[in-house]
Amino acid sequence: MKLDKIDKKLLGLLQTDSKQTTKQLSLQLGLSVTAVYERIKKLEKEKVITQYVAVVDKDKIEKSFLVFCHVQLEKHNRDHIAIFEKEVNRLEEVTECFHVSGDYDYILKVYVKDMDAYRDFIVNKLTALKYVGNTRSVFTIGEVKNSIAIAL
Repeated sequence: MKLDKIDKKLLGLLQTDSKQTTKQLSLQLGLSVTAVYERIKKLEKEKVITQYVAVVDKDKIEKSFLVFCHVQLEKHNRDHIAIFEKEVNRLEEVTECFHVSGDYDYILKVYVKDMDAYRDFIVNKLTALKYVGNTRSVFTIGEVKNSIAIAL
């Protein structure tokens, strides 16, 4: 799907606040409510918009301890990769998992309450997964930038 200037502006507005009404969006875009509604439906149908979410304050739910965990598998074959990826998707502490190049095979973004909770996660969950070889943890000191919006 080829995005035009209005689609990009609409996506930017929705990334900022997806709870805006089509009327609010239409006023900002200079389009009718119907035109905005149709564009949104088209973006959803074409899977440009894949979901709507609420961004939660990590401190208020006691999950502000962020760790990037690097994982190296014991072996690199299709079966081991498939099993690891299936199992890591079940871990609620892992919010993102990336298959990467370099010394490690995966980088996990992990949110827990504190160091004790992270130790429990590593000992009882992550290293209990099949084919996990080595891990390395990088603990965040502070957040400089955190944006879920993608520049268009």
